[in-house]
Amino acid sequence: MTHYDLIIIGTGSGNSVLDQRYDGLKVAIVEKGTFGGTCLNVGCIPTKMFVYSAEVAGTVRDSARFGVDASVNSVHWPEIRDRIFGRIDPIAEGGRKYRAEDSPNVTVYASQAHFTERKSLETADGRTLSADKIVIATGSHVSLPPVDGLTDDVIANPALPVHTSDTVMRLESLPGSMLVLGSGYIAAEMAHIFSALGTRVTLIARSGVLLSAQDGDISRRFTEDVTDRWDVRFNASTQSVRATPSGIELDYTDFDGECATVAADVLLVATGRRPSTDALRLDAAGYDTHIDGRVAVDQYQRVLTDGNPVDGVFALGDASSEYQLKHVANHEARVVAENLLAAEEGELISHDHRFVPSAVFSHPQIASVGLTEEQARHAGINYVTVVQDYGSVAYGWAMEDSRSFAKLIADKSTGQLIGAHIIGGSASMIIQPMIQAMAFGIPAKDLARGQYWIHPALPEVLENALLELQL
Repeated sequence: MTHYDLIIIGTGSGNSVLDQRYDGLKVAIVEKGTFGGTCLNVGCIPTKMFVYSAEVAGTVRDSARFGVDASVNSVHWPEIRDRIFGRIDPIAEGGRKYRAEDSPNVTVYASQAHFTERKSLETADGRTLSADKIVIATGSHVSLPPVDGLTDDVIANPALPVHTSDTVMRLESLPGSMLVLGSGYIAAEMAHIFSALGTRVTLIARSGVLLSAQDGDISRRFTEDVTDRWDVRFNASTQSVRATPSGIELDYTDFDGECATVAADVLLVATGRRPSTDALRLDAAGYDTHIDGRVAVDQYQRVLTDGNPVDGVFALGDASSEYQLKHVANHEARVVAENLLAAEEGELISHDHRFVPSAVFSHPQIASVGLTEEQARHAGINYVTVVQDYGSVAYGWAMEDSRSFAKLIADKSTGQLIGAHIIGGSASMIIQPMIQAMAFGIPAKDLARGQYWIHPALPEVLENALLELQL
């Protein structure tokens, strides 16, 4: 058995725990896959680079509304794909090389590992490791729904036209048609990318609306807008999938129990992700877990056993957090980095998950932070809301946008914002002042009148919404 001062399992945000303060420690990094984690390799970064190409194509196709005669003559998928991964893959390899070859105090184990005791691990090739301190940062992986014909072996077989978000971005060519199984943010983003680039998209949704976790007004507007561009099958319960000589077929039953079959060149399974903790055998270490497989931690990111923190064992990111968001994982990595070095419990710092924003980079774009109206109502809060259309401000006129809007929710008794939800162009950027106000406790009225707003610019839709709140 080889003993270390510190073992880190996973190289997404877990890899950022190490800084110069750890140079004197003997460290092991265990990584079974590609360095960089979900965000860099199969998540945030490549998908948003694809989204940008999709937005360019969509803007050109929509140009006639603005008096510009333009068209998309062709889309060069290999060039789009290679531009993206030509940048990303070297970063991942650079991260591996830095730790494996250029960090003399770090040993990299390119292997799956599992716990044998509380602070002991065994790698897939039979090596045993132990450490005084351990960080679990194994991220998440694609979650497959219980559908006949849809197995890990099918997903892993490159000869079959079945993909997940892990593989679909590396397709050899742009498919003529695609089935997208799912109705959440991954499905919405991927459907937008491929449809904007020219693929005919059929989306299989289990519910009656898309993005059902969003505020109800946002979810309904998004659903209305995208059904003009995608063939959406609502209230569909997928029964089976099978490869055919020409592609893939999917059988489903609708709300009335009627059976139907749809076909396409490829199938994208986009039904969510789950924590990558199963293979760790956490039960051998006695660590507490949530029902969805997440490692249970306290506010200091310490792993729990029977509800009590385990000395020197931490977890972060998708392995333990309910927020599958890179900036949350990075924040938790900073917390862990400090707490690993804390001499005593009184020096520990806690995480802050109060106002975690999110965005859906589909078309229209969506951004949100805080409570939905449904959540505020369920919590019994005395709240007020306001909806402000993009078309009510000058920049919205320039965009000829009659569909997009911002919705704010405020606590009537305190005057504080408790939720902000935007659907429309640049939503992920213009929401930031609302996040700042909530994080720093700025009352809605002070936010509206305590600063200048650029005119004419899109954030004026938020200024006007703040002024309309009946507080």
